Amino acid sequence: MKKSKFALYFGNRGFFPEKLVSSARKDMSDVLNKLGHETLMLDVDATKYGAIETPADGAVFAEFLKANRENYDGVILCLPNFGDETGAISALQDAGVPILIQAYPDEIDKMDFSNRRDAFCGKFSVMDIFTQYGLSFSSFTPHVVHPRSAKFAEHVKKFDAVCRVVNGMKRMTVGAIGARTTAFKTVRYDELTLQKYGITNEVLDLSEIIHRVQNFDISKESYKAKKEFLGNYTNWDGVPDEAFDNLSKLGVVIDEVIDEYKMDAIALRCWLELEKQLKVSPCVLLSELNDRGIPAACELDVCNAIAMYALNLASEKPATCLDWNNNWGDEENKCILFHCGPVPQKMMTAKGQIIDHPMFAKALGAGCGYGCNIGRIAPTPITFASSVTKNGKLEFFVGEGKFTEDIIPEEFFGCAGVAEIEDLQNKLQKIGSGGYRHHVSVTSGHVGDAVKEAFEKYLNYEIMEF
Repeated sequence: MKKSKFALYFGNRGFFPEKLVSSARKDMSDVLNKLGHETLMLDVDATKYGAIETPADGAVFAEFLKANRENYDGVILCLPNFGDETGAISALQDAGVPILIQAYPDEIDKMDFSNRRDAFCGKFSVMDIFTQYGLSFSSFTPHVVHPRSAKFAEHVKKFDAVCRVVNGMKRMTVGAIGARTTAFKTVRYDELTLQKYGITNEVLDLSEIIHRVQNFDISKESYKAKKEFLGNYTNWDGVPDEAFDNLSKLGVVIDEVIDEYKMDAIALRCWLELEKQLKVSPCVLLSELNDRGIPAACELDVCNAIAMYALNLASEKPATCLDWNNNWGDEENKCILFHCGPVPQKMMTAKGQIIDHPMFAKALGAGCGYGCNIGRIAPTPITFASSVTKNGKLEFFVGEGKFTEDIIPEEFFGCAGVAEIEDLQNKLQKIGSGGYRHHVSVTSGHVGDAVKEAFEKYLNYEIMEF
């Protein structure tokens, strides 16, 4: 995933040392480039020192941003000295992207009038004026930090994740492939609420997908490539050729639909029509999509597909949709998270094994559910989330925890892991009482702070606090 590109703003106030602006321009561009980020800077001759002090300077910077509207993902507002808040609001009130405010620390042995920055104080003035104007911004701790410090690198990493989530979510398309099965009223959602937040829902009938599979042209190169890829993706010992062929065709058709409708994420009706008519279970195809970074939820859970997309943007790692499924003995902060087989390979301890889905074998007879990819989830720190549409609003919860090294018995069906989450029992009470579904979206790594920052400050989603 490409790193965010930042427009750099440098604040100044005349009776503070101007020489600090020049060194800040070099510090910021050097550090961000080393961290893998492209940058945009106002030409040094466009204003005094290439910095912003007056509303007139701010207008120059605003025009600079307007000319580069599609060429930056976020703005880093740098205060080498106190800075000027009126120039800042003039420059950035229409930036349209997340803004990180960074202020330089003073050095104890450089507190004379020609060196003292007072950016510690100036940062409050900028934060104050932005708040008065209703302009959202990000500010991380500590309050002041040098660009060449390890702490600033942490700030940039978090802000990069915020920018990815904000810019990805404010115009996204989620596909619903198939209708919600009547047994799963728990995954109902409101399309108009999603659209209000810039999330377009493209809905396709599952009969169209099945028709395309049944009339598939096997001379397509995409079919051959899919068969080869799937054959190497997991273990297929004992899987009938017909099931493998149908899964390969179905995989190509889903890829084509995603491309045709420019879908960022999908939710699929995964039972019972595919099992009845194609004799396959699509778990492994969802696993492979998730592994590629295309969030794919099962059981037509559109809201969790959206949550998966946000987590994927933040972590730059695959996400998956799991069930809050089992207690783990008497350990109140642990539970088993499970699903039949949509877990991406990158989150598993090893390659999975394709089997005939035992639930469908029981319901429909043996041989109709090949495609279930079983295995175990690898130990890792995790961020989890889920969403619902409620009273015209899009609401999320977000939390962090870890998958442990606890061993789940071999006879436990599906792909699962033991999750450890602080204060789990109270969180579960709030999740259930808040009307959330039995699913939860999960990604590797701790990115909860960045996700919540993006959701609350920039996207105006509602957050259920634990």
